[in-house]
Amino acid sequence: MGTLKGIPTDEEQATGLERRALQALKQGKDPYSMLKPKQYAGTKEDPHIVPSIGTKRMVGCLCEEDNTAIVWFWLHEGEAQRCPSCGSHYKLVHHELPH
Repeated sequence: MGTLKGIPTDEEQATGLERRALQALKQGKDPYSMLKPKQYAGTKEDPHIVPSIGTKRMVGCLCEEDNTAIVWFWLHEGEAQRCPSCGSHYKLVHHELPH
């Protein structure tokens, strides 16, 4: 618990969802997708991972770094799918909500 002197740490005073998030981060988990996503090559062997609580999700692809138009398409559960414009691969993975 807390100490008699000084200011309590974030872990000592956190409650509710903040406490659960801090405990999960301490274990190396990212329950609320707060951290920067891992970089993927976007190839068939190493597709971009897209978390979803359903069986499909709308995905937007910026095919080129300086592109101003987003290519939107539906990504379905199963095998990795390609962006219809640039060919980058995406894979939908099931993700449980932490609460």
